[in-house]
Amino acid sequence: MDWWKPLAALSVALVAFLAVGGLVGLVGAVLENLAALAAVGLVLAAVLAWSRWGSGPNRWLSNPYWE
Repeated sequence: MDWWKPLAALSVALVAFLAVGGLVGLVGAVLENLAALAAVGLVLAAVLAWSRWGSGPNRWLSNPYWE
């Protein structure tokens, strides 16, 4: 019998439980603090802007002969 499989499943469940609990605690702390909420908003806006900027075609590497 593979004795390590139930142990691995229990470990993964424990890590997931701790991660979700930590995330809930972080969200609770951020919602209580206006400065932290503003910082999260700025980080989210920066990530979305960077994602949008990186999704466009790269003009520096484009060549009409390659198309």
